[in-house]
Amino acid sequence: MGEIQEVQLQIRCQESAGVQGKAESNEAFPTKLRSSNRTRQYNWWFRVILYAFFLLSGQAVATLLGRLYYDKGGSSKWMATLVQSAGFPVLFVPLFIFKVYSPQTSSTATTAKNSPSEFALTLLYLSLGLLFAGDNMMYSYGLLYLPVSTYSLLCATQLAFNAIFSYFLNSQKFTPFIFNSLVLLTISASLLAAEPNSAETTKVSKGKYMIGFLCTLGASAGYSLCLSLTQLAFQKVIKKETITAVLEMQIFPSLVATCVCVVGIFASGDWKHLKKEMNEYAEGKVSYVMTLVWTAIIWQISSVGTVGLIFEATSLFTNVISTLGLPIIPIFAVIFFHDKLSGIKVVALFLSLWGFVSYIYQHYIDNSKSKETRIDVDLNEEKL
Repeated sequence: MGEIQEVQLQIRCQESAGVQGKAESNEAFPTKLRSSNRTRQYNWWFRVILYAFFLLSGQAVATLLGRLYYDKGGSSKWMATLVQSAGFPVLFVPLFIFKVYSPQTSSTATTAKNSPSEFALTLLYLSLGLLFAGDNMMYSYGLLYLPVSTYSLLCATQLAFNAIFSYFLNSQKFTPFIFNSLVLLTISASLLAAEPNSAETTKVSKGKYMIGFLCTLGASAGYSLCLSLTQLAFQKVIKKETITAVLEMQIFPSLVATCVCVVGIFASGDWKHLKKEMNEYAEGKVSYVMTLVWTAIIWQISSVGTVGLIFEATSLFTNVISTLGLPIIPIFAVIFFHDKLSGIKVVALFLSLWGFVSYIYQHYIDNSKSKETRIDVDLNEEKL
């Protein structure tokens, strides 16, 4: 009898220890979950910061090099457009490395099932490539006829355009902070359009100044449309979360845009004047070639940052980061190209920064809510 009681007592002790261990495990789960989420957040922020660095540094340097090309004797708008996409071959090196050495996380059958058709990809790359070519041409006109400071501040309107396209294409919600951002950026662009004697800073006619103004405004709208369509393509067509998808999304549309520009150079007759342009370049032939080569390479670095940010976040977030770098360019333009930073431009710069801060605060609020929701969902799933 005593032995039976002893056995029952041992069973009860074991059951009590099991319950206590399960309770401790349940208590430890939220801590492990938070640690796992924290690691994912750190990795995500590392990638976002890296892509943002590519975008901001590439955008600033490539814009200044583009203006340098015009200031030192370059005049071909097709050539200025070509270099914005022609550097894509440099991306084949990282694409090859990631394709060969990246681990395969899914089976071949699953990958084949989720992969889009060749026709869908071809149509996607052709459409985006044609949009890139037209958009780059408008940017070239804007950079030719506008001071760099005016050009970069006008480019800030792309955030407003992107908010509109994201609303229709990416289900982006409008909030008071986003609406405030749109109003401020619109006022900023209107101030630049109404600036008196604005054409004098580039020694162009008022008509050419307005062409540059409208082309830059159109290019900002086109750029924003491209970003929203790229995000939509990742969600609906590509459906792959890999760095190779990011690189391919930049390489193949750039290939199409480059082909369009090459056709444009020959169809317009610009190719006949390129040798003379190189011989008469103020800094010499070597400087002429190096300016074009480095402009092409740096634009690709910037573009990889752009596509990477769309992949990691949203097109609107990408445009916010791009807008963050725009105020840097007028400062360098004053230093290197002696642009005049008038009172109206200073006010426009302030409004652009205010609009940027207004949107980034909204993104901070959305990100905080999303993080809390994700943790609650993971906790509920584990309990079930």
